[in-house]
Amino acid sequence: QWKFVESGGGAAQPGGSLTLSCAASGFTLDYYAVGWIRQAPGEEREQVSCISSTGATITYAEFVKGRFTISRDNAKNTVYLQMNNLRPEDTANYYCVADSQDYCSGFYDYWGEGTQVTVSS
Repeated sequence: QWKFVESGGGAAQPGGSLTLSCAASGFTLDYYAVGWIRQAPGEEREQVSCISSTGATITYAEFVKGRFTISRDNAKNTVYLQMNNLRPEDTANYYCVADSQDYCSGFYDYWGEGTQVTVSS
């Protein structure tokens, strides 16, 4: 059975860093684009970043460009989100999602349970 296990969330101070990991089991991530989506309480979901199956194409939301870096290690069946220069507005639950395609189509078949990121001083 497929499963995403997200880790790396937690508390950070403004300007700090966290690295989220998303390990897949039960299916091979090689064939899918993978993204990170976040949702803060009372807010709409926001697409943060997406990486194609080969890693050749990467997209970022404007509000994280220059601060966040998505990467993948298909040999480990894992995708990462390096988050630097964190801001209080980055506080949200972050979900790892697998696209239905090998490119970032925006249609997601698989969702992780999420990992909470809290940025405050």
